[in-house]
Amino acid sequence: MCCIASIEEAYMAISVGADALGLVAKMPSGPGPISDDVIREICEHVPPSVSTFMLTSEIMADAIAAHVERTRPTTVQIVYPIDAAQSRRLYALKLPVKIVQVVHIENISALNSIEQYSPYIDAFLLDSGRPGLATPTLGGTGNTHDWTISGAFVEASPKPVFLAGGLAADNVQAAIKAVRPFGVDICSRVRTDTKLDNIKLKAFMKAVKSL
Repeated sequence: MCCIASIEEAYMAISVGADALGLVAKMPSGPGPISDDVIREICEHVPPSVSTFMLTSEIMADAIAAHVERTRPTTVQIVYPIDAAQSRRLYALKLPVKIVQVVHIENISALNSIEQYSPYIDAFLLDSGRPGLATPTLGGTGNTHDWTISGAFVEASPKPVFLAGGLAADNVQAAIKAVRPFGVDICSRVRTDTKLDNIKLKAFMKAVKSL
């Protein structure tokens, strides 16, 4: 999955083999948020074979559902560790999208999220944010995290797990070998001056495909 900020970047990512696009909505911090109108436009114009992951910072089930309705992605990615009751509520709403819960790997306690969320979601995504900070970081940090914890998470999870957090051409092979994720997610390290960099993106895809 590749986070993109415009329809032009969407087509660039698709042209080099990305099968999913990350669309970052309003966030408390970090690079690349785009408006709900732009997210919906992208979701309406990319090929149906390409998944669209709308990243939401909403934490209440009804607000997440409303955000999905405004943007119409194929998948909603919840970037905060929401309350378990809200996760159950969101599942009960039976939205016409896949639900991905982000877990930020700060320490081994991240594995507790598996039991908490697994019954109500379709997949996890492991990232390197710090949601507990005064100004939370929820992605796009360019930082890696402890892949041994991520590897243990993958082994224990009954649901597919995506890996994010500081991935680029120079480390993605090591990350995949260490974690064995279902898929990988890239953002800040394939950008130059905030723009998606075609050279970096191609190098990343080549590294992944050569495994």
